[in-house]
Amino acid sequence: MTKNGWTGDGATAMDGVDTVLGEAAMTTAPGLQAPDALPRGPVVAGGPCPRPEAVTLEGRHVRLGPVEPGRDAADLFAATSGPQNERLFAYLFTGPYADESQLTAELEAAKASKDVAILAIRDRASGRTVGRASYMRIEPAHRVVEVGSILFAPSLARTAAATEAMLLMASHAFDTLGYRRYEWKCDALNAPSRAAALRLGFRFEGIFSKHMIVKGRSRDTAWFAIVDDEWPRVKAAMEAWLAPGNFDADGRQKRALADIRKAL
Repeated sequence: MTKNGWTGDGATAMDGVDTVLGEAAMTTAPGLQAPDALPRGPVVAGGPCPRPEAVTLEGRHVRLGPVEPGRDAADLFAATSGPQNERLFAYLFTGPYADESQLTAELEAAKASKDVAILAIRDRASGRTVGRASYMRIEPAHRVVEVGSILFAPSLARTAAATEAMLLMASHAFDTLGYRRYEWKCDALNAPSRAAALRLGFRFEGIFSKHMIVKGRSRDTAWFAIVDDEWPRVKAAMEAWLAPGNFDADGRQKRALADIRKAL
């Protein structure tokens, strides 16, 4: 025995522990169960999901599609630049942008990346780009994907068009690609983002403390998710909220999204 108490090198000692706890204990020790009798998750049929790509998604208010860096940067920079809009970037990984070319370069890099699928959000009536959002942390083998890097121009924020954009992306992930978990993450101090996630139907799952350092500041990350079992109800609520009949002549909602979801 060594001074650390092991009878051999680390690998040999741990192999011995694995054997006792794994094979021998499971099959011969009194009171222990064989592996097939242990509680485990349900079997999941099928293989990996397709990776999300920058496809076109059509709604009544917005059209989402592949970014065109020059065109989209021109619209987004005009809509989100200036001191009055710096708050939009307080919790994002990038921005605010010094000039339009800086935003163009970022959109070009995102478009070329294999790790994300970025979509431009364009107003159907004007054709103007009013936002961007990405599929990210894509794990096809586990059928998990996150929606993030969301930037809404002030004209898009808190509108039916914004809700529709999020519905289109979630529906594509669940209904078309077959993902089983759809995530939303944000800085735990970002109260508007947390409220938006809950409003849309994401479920709060907890906080990862000291998860990241963003722009030189410590970030605790709040995790939210919708899973495939929950999706039909969440989707039905969003569709009912977006229905023209849910708005009066001045465009004000008649029923809140959370109230519709509770009633389903």
